[in-house]
Amino acid sequence: MEVLTRRAYRKKRKRKLKRLFQAFILCITITLGAIAAVVTYAYQLEPPSLSVPETTVLYSKNDEVIGEFHHGQNRHWIPIENMGDAIVDATLAIEDRRFHDHYGLDFYRIGGAVVANLRANSMAQGGSTITQQYARNLYLDHSKTWTRKLNEALYALRLELHYSKEDILEGYLNTIYYGHGAYGIEAAANVYFQKHAEDLTHAEAALLAGIPKGPNIYSPFVNEERAIERQQVVLSTMVESGFITSEERQEYANEPLEFSLNEDYNARKIAPAFQDVVRSFLTDELNISEEVIESGGLEVHTTLDPDMQKKAEDALFSQIGDEEELEAAFVAMDPRTGEVKAMIGGTNYTEGGFNRATMANRQPGSTIKPFLYYAALEHGMRPNSMLKSEYTSFLYEGAQEPYQPENFNDKYKDDYITMLQALAVSDNIFAVKTHFLLGFDTLEKTVRRFGIESPMNSAFPAVSLGSSEVGVMEIINAYSPFANGGYVVEPQFVTKVVDRDGDILYEADNEPIQELDPSLTAIMTNMMEGVFEPNLRVQGIANPTGSSVSGYFDRPIAGKSGTTENDSWMIGYTPQLLSGVWVGYDNPKRLEGMSGHTKEIWAKFMHDALEGEVKLPFPTTDNVIEVDINPETGMLATDDCPVSRPTLFYVGTQPTEYCTEHIEEEVEEQPKDPNKKSEEEKKEKWLDRFFDWIGGDPELPDNVVVVD
Repeated sequence: MEVLTRRAYRKKRKRKLKRLFQAFILCITITLGAIAAVVTYAYQLEPPSLSVPETTVLYSKNDEVIGEFHHGQNRHWIPIENMGDAIVDATLAIEDRRFHDHYGLDFYRIGGAVVANLRANSMAQGGSTITQQYARNLYLDHSKTWTRKLNEALYALRLELHYSKEDILEGYLNTIYYGHGAYGIEAAANVYFQKHAEDLTHAEAALLAGIPKGPNIYSPFVNEERAIERQQVVLSTMVESGFITSEERQEYANEPLEFSLNEDYNARKIAPAFQDVVRSFLTDELNISEEVIESGGLEVHTTLDPDMQKKAEDALFSQIGDEEELEAAFVAMDPRTGEVKAMIGGTNYTEGGFNRATMANRQPGSTIKPFLYYAALEHGMRPNSMLKSEYTSFLYEGAQEPYQPENFNDKYKDDYITMLQALAVSDNIFAVKTHFLLGFDTLEKTVRRFGIESPMNSAFPAVSLGSSEVGVMEIINAYSPFANGGYVVEPQFVTKVVDRDGDILYEADNEPIQELDPSLTAIMTNMMEGVFEPNLRVQGIANPTGSSVSGYFDRPIAGKSGTTENDSWMIGYTPQLLSGVWVGYDNPKRLEGMSGHTKEIWAKFMHDALEGEVKLPFPTTDNVIEVDINPETGMLATDDCPVSRPTLFYVGTQPTEYCTEHIEEEVEEQPKDPNKKSEEEKKEKWLDRFFDWIGGDPELPDNVVVVD
């Protein structure tokens, strides 16, 4: 046995302590070197990208949020200064109160978590800082492994080395998951409280700050009682962290919370058909990829007016019955600019996704007649031009059998009527005769100038009664030149697109094109105003087709209805608003008794949408003149005429003779001027010219017209 002297023992002990000290220094050196190496390595790496999928937001004309495009992650990135102090304080208190004192790793929390996990023989408790959680959200999965933890620590260090604390906290609060598809505090504030993050109260912020620990547990939509309990914990930690006082905690704890309705976060989108058209515009016209639309954080400013959209839906669904197969489409727009204000793609659009407003082609019926009569005005006819309304068979070259159009309810005046009356009561015979007078190709050429591109069967006279199919939006938009003084406009859905950096990707610059004669469009509009004037009724045929809804209006308004066996239409306008509605079946079948309902839909919408708006006159020109005529005779009205109607004419074409049919009897019995032809003779002369022009055979019955 070795015996050591006290001196030798002290020397040996001193050597051991020296070796221990050297080992400690070596360990410290190695550790510091390793840390320095890791820090140097992390610093030399490029700054990790902070880019995350961000929701594309759609805004209305009034900059209200109307919808979002995202791929399952509803996220709105906002700067930290727009979040409000309440959510920042609550989050720091419950998640990482030493956030401003560490460099991404909090060794106090890590040590405590390691001890707790060793005791539990699991990894149930985490010591992650906000920076680590942010790193995990950006770059890693949520598996509880040592490898993932090491990568998380490295990413956290990189974030701390390359970004400020404010950048990290801003990123965290914009990416953390709050449940129900809401990523980030702005989306969460909207989902749970229908407000912006900066408007959250302390009580609301405390509740939201408690959700990320377990969105499926602490969401008030899942378990409100548990969510409130968690809120109380957050408020207590805010007191401990010095963000609020005990008195304030008690005040916030007692504050009543008003949550959004449980189903609001999954509510039906506003104007889904309109939003789908916007999406198609972004991809097809602007060539923006679906990936960017879903996650690029775009701001899409649209033309939609949510108030008008609601009025359109109310008007339509109040008239559409319970029949499941019955469908409808509706479009409202500003005829001056083409901006679409409201759109309905179907009675249950969200189920099928077929937008009848933009995809369906249907027979327009009599809504095609204003284009026919515009062409007639161009070719010299006038509002008071007269043709005979009678049952007529038309024989024309190439036809195997006569074309025999009918009026509604098979009623005819069997006398002459003016073009003004013919449009008002929708006389089909007058329209077909006009079509023959103009030539079969004239109508097609005319509608092209109004913007209708759908093909037309010009070889068949039925085209003048709307037998060739057109798109719903196509024909509604084609009425714009009547309302705006002859300008053709393109339907517009998007006014501006801005990317997440604030750069403008697109800004609308639609210039209307003067395509039509403003004097003639003014005359046509004046004629279409007659559709709503009961005084233009034609004895023996019908009342003006819009007279049933004329009581809705006390302002200048014009339009035209249309009915086919399978379709019901109403299109009309004021100078600032144009709208149209179609009702029918996807698989065409006979439509019974819907004409009145269709007009009611349109009239109710126009009345409600224009309530409180300025009553604007329709545009006119110096080339037109207004004179009072008797619509029955087409001549200047006298005080003895039962009906007098102010009517526009191109200057120089207005009537100059006064109506003599209604003057007092003694005047009528005065000697007749032999040089003055009777009105009946003039009518007969006009009909003779018509027959001569189209090759009529005087030996055939009067109601048969032969065209070579």
